[in-house]
Amino acid sequence: MAHPRTLVLAASLGLAFSSMTHAAPASPTVQAAQAANPFLKVSPLPLQYPQFDLIRDEHFAPAFQAGMAEHLKEVAQIAGNKAAPTFDNTIVALEKSGSLLTRVATTFSNLHATNTNDTLDAVDQEMAPKLAAHSDAIHLNPQLFKRVETLYAQRAKAGLDAESKHLLEKYYEDFVRAGAKLSAADKEKLKALNAEIATLESAFTQKVLKELNASALVLDKREELAGLPENAINAAATAAKERGLDGKYVIALQNTTGQPALGELTNPQVRARLMAASLARGSHGGEFDTQDTVKRIAKARAEQAVLLGYENFAAYSLADQTAKNPSNVNQLLAELAKPAVDNAKREGADLEKIAGGPITAADWQFYTDKVRAQRYAFDEKQLKPYFELNSVLENGVFFAATKLYGITFKERKDLPVYNPDVRTFDVIDANGKPLAIFLFDMYARGNKQGGAWMNEYVSQSSLLGTRPVVANHLNIPKPPAGEPTLLTFDEVTTAFHEFGHALHGMFSNVKYPRFSGTNVPRDFVEYPSQVNEMWAVWPEVLANYAKHYKTGAPMPKELLDKVTASGKFNKGFVTTEYLAASLLDQKWHQIKPNEVPTDVLAFEAAALKEAGVDYALVPPRYRTTYFSHSFSGGYSAGYYGYLWAEKLDADSVVWFKENGGLLRKNGDWFRKTLLSRGGTADAMELFRNFRGRDAVIEPLLERRGLNKK
Repeated sequence: MAHPRTLVLAASLGLAFSSMTHAAPASPTVQAAQAANPFLKVSPLPLQYPQFDLIRDEHFAPAFQAGMAEHLKEVAQIAGNKAAPTFDNTIVALEKSGSLLTRVATTFSNLHATNTNDTLDAVDQEMAPKLAAHSDAIHLNPQLFKRVETLYAQRAKAGLDAESKHLLEKYYEDFVRAGAKLSAADKEKLKALNAEIATLESAFTQKVLKELNASALVLDKREELAGLPENAINAAATAAKERGLDGKYVIALQNTTGQPALGELTNPQVRARLMAASLARGSHGGEFDTQDTVKRIAKARAEQAVLLGYENFAAYSLADQTAKNPSNVNQLLAELAKPAVDNAKREGADLEKIAGGPITAADWQFYTDKVRAQRYAFDEKQLKPYFELNSVLENGVFFAATKLYGITFKERKDLPVYNPDVRTFDVIDANGKPLAIFLFDMYARGNKQGGAWMNEYVSQSSLLGTRPVVANHLNIPKPPAGEPTLLTFDEVTTAFHEFGHALHGMFSNVKYPRFSGTNVPRDFVEYPSQVNEMWAVWPEVLANYAKHYKTGAPMPKELLDKVTASGKFNKGFVTTEYLAASLLDQKWHQIKPNEVPTDVLAFEAAALKEAGVDYALVPPRYRTTYFSHSFSGGYSAGYYGYLWAEKLDADSVVWFKENGGLLRKNGDWFRKTLLSRGGTADAMELFRNFRGRDAVIEPLLERRGLNKK
């Protein structure tokens, strides 16, 4: 995932704050507190790296206030400029504005996702509607829009370079999509809806995270954890002790429906309890129930879309994506649904044979490992000793990047971090010059959002003279002190995936911050990261990092061969659970305001049945009630994007293989034509520049095992 939910920039508070500019001077105590706020000045650390050692929770609210006030003042000067609008005095000026607000909003959004607490949750709840209003105050400013509209009408004769012309077009599109052409009355309606949506999304995020922690499975006896490796059992004991449950064991949940421990727990009753706890999240009443929040978000988004002239929210959301409209997305998902479910049902039949009878969704992963062991003579337990975290990172992820792009990494201990487990690295370009700073936050925590993602603290821009500070976040269970961190193969792949996003940010070479790094259409942003997954199993890379954590012995070739041979194994399950979630995301966002259901779970069940993906053994990867991507994570009506991007990814992997694989010339070409370009041109144009043609779907069908009847 490219980003967790990011805060929108906004302004009712900014307006109120600006009205206080002629108030009496602040007291010496208040002045001292303001001066100590690290956000009020650009960080003096390398590449403007955040001063985590100085940042305190109480700094955020006043920094937001100051940032919004400053931004509105800058925007007012641009809008009120008596000179005729020019690209420089309007568009470039807007690109340069809001630096303080960007600084605090970016850092807050990142820390709220990775290291939250009750204070930050409260700040998020308070600021979400105010920031939405701030965005409205800018985009719905008629004086400002008139300047943008005038420049847009004159763009053909303005003599702008390609990137500047594209920027002007995007600014005009942003304003129109934000409601700049609405009547005054409708603008007021839109402002209210935007504030409501921002507040509800914040509430959804917090409920999901809190229930994720509250729903952890508590076990009384060690034997109930039979099947788990010793370090996982020790970690469960440590987790229980941290909760004040000495002598018990706690299996923490991840935000996906499936849970890693389901593949190893031998007790079917414990597996059933774990799956039941996962599936029930957000839907069984109480303070963390999200059903009402979901309905309110769906209704408000639908009303927002209709107000802006679209049939539904999906139509609005997809209009500026590469997919363009819901019909194209529906067609892709429908074409794949039946072959995916057919594949999954064949896999399910195989599992029931080895189980000796019917199984449930809680048993799928457990018997999958047994079928894999029977068919390919290996299971996940054989792999994990060869996937030690540091080796995966430095000898795998970094090694592949060095071979492909010539960049190198040097860990540094002098930069402050927000959690002692976070590691920082200087990234040096092939020419020996500093390229970026990379943060690696690998472990799961109770105050960290689930899943994995990349974000940026500082984005590259030649206009602003900034270089990237980029972070990757995983949710790997932390072992007890002194024990190694051994990864599953999925976690290894995720590490490579997220670093693909990091490369997209680090290699950015654009002028305007609007186009930096991963600022591309949402259904394109996953493409470079998915390409980077290929190196996880590339023989030269795998041989370099897949070494036994105790002996240093390389993974035996026969085991490597079995991993490769099993590449299409369980793809029916993987594709079906993903499609089910993608279809739910579309269903919720293709309804009209008067079609919002009263019963969330009944709506979900009917949607899955209608789409033909209601296979009980394979529930959606995310159910509606904890579907953070869709209801608070920036992927609303966009979860299909992983599959949409995979079509491009699978075709690109063919290109790399046809051209020799892990070679500098290949990496340099991918970097030059695509990774460095950010959002400076149409996304599919960038793909064609790299690939030499449009993508074809056959590599995707082959990869997913969907090209066979």
